[in-house]
Amino acid sequence: MSSFERPKTAQEAVLAEIREQLLDGRLAPGVSVRPDALGDELGVSAVPVREALRILEGEGHVHYRPHRGYVVATLDVDDLVEIYRIRELLETEAVYRAFPRLQGDTVARLREIVREMDEVQDDVISLTAVNRRFHFTLFEAAEMPQLVRVLRILWDSSDRYRLRYLTSPENRQLVHDQHQRMMKAVADGNAEAFIDESHKHHEHAIAALAETFETAAMEPEQKSA
Repeated sequence: MSSFERPKTAQEAVLAEIREQLLDGRLAPGVSVRPDALGDELGVSAVPVREALRILEGEGHVHYRPHRGYVVATLDVDDLVEIYRIRELLETEAVYRAFPRLQGDTVARLREIVREMDEVQDDVISLTAVNRRFHFTLFEAAEMPQLVRVLRILWDSSDRYRLRYLTSPENRQLVHDQHQRMMKAVADGNAEAFIDESHKHHEHAIAALAETFETAAMEPEQKSA
């Protein structure tokens, strides 16, 4: 099989870069994003930047405001609750479909990805990417490409929340332990146990981020007191 890889278009490259800036905080919530200025920074015209921003608007990462242009969306727990609820419904279907179809090579890949998660546990950006690869390796085994496509959109929509959650060493350890149990569920062919671990993770992430956002909202009041 050929190793040829199609190069990214300007729009795809710009979209990937803006996603990274949203994840690492260079584009923080509430910040205005000017396509011309960002295009100059990236060495492209404003056109691919606008195209990328329209995609990100559809995912909820930015909003368009009259007279202000594109603004990075704030992180909101209610938004995360809705995303996770939809994800749970779809991921449950994907897991139940995938488990009977798991082959030895897929299980081996999942086990290798879990080992890789151990290696990058202190690198939040890398851990976020490897975590995603683990779950989508499983989802793709369901052989439902349209379902996987929708799940990718939902995961894209929750990336910034996931990164914020994983900045905590305690949360990273929890994720490590959860994926060990998920891997055991895969080895045992126990779809229910895998789904239960996913649900527990979502519940903890929502509670932890709600506390984080509440603390952040109180900080200005504390400083002015």
